[in-house]
Amino acid sequence: MITAQQSCSDAPQKADAGDSLIRLITLAPGHFHAALVQKYMYDNVSPDVHVYAPEGQELQSHLGLINQYNTRADNPASWNEILYTGTDFFDKMLSDKAGNVVVIAGNNKEKTDYIKKSIDAGLNVLADKPMAIDATGFNKLKEAFAAAEKNKVLLYDIMTERFEINSILQREFTQMPELFGELEKGTPDNPAVIKESVHHFYKQVSGKPLVRPAWYMDVAQEGNGIVDVTTHMVDIIQWSCFPEQTLDYQQDVVLHSAKRWATELTPSQFKQITQLDGYPDFLQKDVKDSILHVFANGEINYALKGVNAKVVVIWNFQAPEGTGDTHFSMMRGTKASLFIRQGKEQQYKPTLYIEPAKNTDLSAFEKTLQNSLATIHQKYPGVEAKKYDKGWEIVIPQQFKVGHEEHFAEVAKNFLQYLEKGNMPAWEVPNMIAKYYTTTQALEKSMAK
Repeated sequence: MITAQQSCSDAPQKADAGDSLIRLITLAPGHFHAALVQKYMYDNVSPDVHVYAPEGQELQSHLGLINQYNTRADNPASWNEILYTGTDFFDKMLSDKAGNVVVIAGNNKEKTDYIKKSIDAGLNVLADKPMAIDATGFNKLKEAFAAAEKNKVLLYDIMTERFEINSILQREFTQMPELFGELEKGTPDNPAVIKESVHHFYKQVSGKPLVRPAWYMDVAQEGNGIVDVTTHMVDIIQWSCFPEQTLDYQQDVVLHSAKRWATELTPSQFKQITQLDGYPDFLQKDVKDSILHVFANGEINYALKGVNAKVVVIWNFQAPEGTGDTHFSMMRGTKASLFIRQGKEQQYKPTLYIEPAKNTDLSAFEKTLQNSLATIHQKYPGVEAKKYDKGWEIVIPQQFKVGHEEHFAEVAKNFLQYLEKGNMPAWEVPNMIAKYYTTTQALEKSMAK
């Protein structure tokens, strides 16, 4: 159900501070991630969601996805979207305080301002990445975290990759010194940790072709690729290499090098992505000989607490038939290396491998691996290892292979638990700050050449 507020007299009652229900507010949902937060219902969350946004295709796309979730045959949702679409939608949201959690996933140009002002108004914020797209935004984000602590509210970003089973198991194995050894330090030229991700502008979401807004191709509004998807990879490196350890961005992060480059899109490809017949004025700065140059690609080489790491993000127009976004990950230990591969050999499904170091006694290593799997089974029963020429493939039961869209619900549940407790683990905020320092400083370095 969708209702609209047409005037101030229709303004909702302010959320009752004594009400135990979580009440969501969706602000300017320009990215489909805002809808994915509502793919399923949650205990202790009101079905009434107040949406403050300008009229337009972005809002209609968002509502279309919510309606799709509400009307599906299997386990339908029951969200009631209550709309306000006046030009003062943001100020109206702040004055109404119709809920206590603001979900922000959209145009990144205004996102850090939206976050800071929502926090200042005493609202909790669950924000899509990136929460900051440049050094100025990073400084404002630090202010937002300080304000959140002062106002006793929570600010959290949506890190879905922490709930991907291969990433989870890769992390688990690195914490087994008898199997993995110690994480190597590596060098800038031979990093001990690598994360590479390939994405596509034209893709399907919830079974339908995704229509992206034109601003998604504008780095002034979406952000360069080096500060966007790399957020996930920097987060996973922190989360995997130093689990539940507090990081100090001023001491623990050392940037070696960074670079960015453009994906070239033709007018017909742009139309297929956006359903628009031409480039809007704000993109003309990036058009040369009718080709749109989108700086969606980036590489960061850096050290985290002395561990050398590399992250790479690449955006192509469209994935080959039968494929999709892909991920590669490597963590090198003194006794073994852990790889996640997602190529043709893996049928484009992420697959985890363990490869012992050179000159390893393979028989003894296999016994150690089986002992390690017994520990894994306490959390993830049925996980097995299958021998191949370089080591062992980790075979994961289907029940743990939850799709990317479902990971948004896992993040939301995690955040809701933090809200119930009234706080987050001590390492979360400083590590978010370290993450955005890494990405925004990498952008500065990439543009200084």
